[in-house]
Amino acid sequence: MATYRFPHLDPHQSREREPSDWEMALAGAIEAAFGQGHHELPALVAALNASRIRPQEGGAWTEEGFTALMRQLGN
Repeated sequence: MATYRFPHLDPHQSREREPSDWEMALAGAIEAAFGQGHHELPALVAALNASRIRPQEGGAWTEEGFTALMRQLGN
């Protein structure tokens, strides 16, 4: 008898590839910011700018840049 898998319990069911090291570092920085209570976009962006992780193109995080990146990574 085949074992039934529960696809709705797979947290990576829509993942097409493994995240890059930079994406994993960004995820960690976002998680740390949330853990510090930074739940609104301006506070989250400020926390990212205070962290070691920078946008791939360099410079500082902006609300527009962060939102565009999240949209891109979500596709």
